[in-house]
Amino acid sequence: MGALRRKLSRAGLSGLLVTHLPDVCYLCGFTGSSAALAVTRRAARLFTDGRYAIQANEEVKAARVQIGSSSPAVAAVQWLAAQPGVETAGYDPTRTTVAELANWRAALPARLRRSFLSALPAPFVELLRCVKDQDELALMAEAAHLGCRLFDHILKFIRPGIPELEVAAELEHRARLLGAEGMSFETIVASGARSALPHGRATEQPLPRRGFLTLDFGIILKGYCSDMTRTVFLGKPKPGERHAYQSVLEAQQAAVAAVTAGISCGEVDEAARSVLRRQRLAEAFTHSTGHGVGLEIHELPRVGAGQATRLAAGMVITIEPGIYLPGRYGVRIEDMVTVTRNGGEVLTHSPKALIEL
Repeated sequence: MGALRRKLSRAGLSGLLVTHLPDVCYLCGFTGSSAALAVTRRAARLFTDGRYAIQANEEVKAARVQIGSSSPAVAAVQWLAAQPGVETAGYDPTRTTVAELANWRAALPARLRRSFLSALPAPFVELLRCVKDQDELALMAEAAHLGCRLFDHILKFIRPGIPELEVAAELEHRARLLGAEGMSFETIVASGARSALPHGRATEQPLPRRGFLTLDFGIILKGYCSDMTRTVFLGKPKPGERHAYQSVLEAQQAAVAAVTAGISCGEVDEAARSVLRRQRLAEAFTHSTGHGVGLEIHELPRVGAGQATRLAAGMVITIEPGIYLPGRYGVRIEDMVTVTRNGGEVLTHSPKALIEL
């Protein structure tokens, strides 16, 4: 809470309303689905409802727990307004709807409705979450390792004729057996021409006898997400297909090699994009090179073209260039990478040379 309170002081705020649940979890440890956290320069209080009375008291650290029957956010706003010395409370406008803000203001005394709640200039808690401490980094390494074990397992399961849905189900079932709390996003299994869909959700389509298969998946372990993508080939690839894969691999390796504390996200993106540009495949790379990952699967920073944010030691990002040729095939390769002062440390240690099944 110390770093957060220093941010509050610099912003001239005496209170903060936190409603985004990953932010709440980060600050006090609560993992339930209904909560708001109120923070002042001297105190913090978590508001939730009776369903979570036992859980909150077991999980919450650095805050007192208050159980109520009304909206947790409304209760938190009212508590903040009643605290001595709290004249203005910040809220994250990127996580707040117009209706929510109107509801919070309506719950305040008339004299405070215009002035008490103030939109933050930047998402304070999410910016703190960007840089992981050693405990968080250890958890994320563990989550990434479990993901690699899943990839090793699924390679033995894949064969032509199996529906994509069955591959996804096997991945998710095995993840649970290995201790995952769940998947960090809907598993992507896209084969043949469908591999040209960057977010190709698994369907009943059977795996082809010959063609690319893209597997993009992640798990949640002790609250933290993993994310990795591997593209394999069923059968024997043609020279053009092999060249496409090798081009993406070189782009991915170039971006990983560029990762270090102090470099801008745009420079990392350009490291990947320039390789594909030389291979005349840049137009087939239709998304950003990566993103932050942690308590959420997509966090700051965004590793994309022109992004000026500079990487800092302790950030964990993905590096995932890809090319997509509609009606033909697609290739994407993704690793999780920890930013250090001396470079990038890859967490997803699975083979990236083209695997032919």
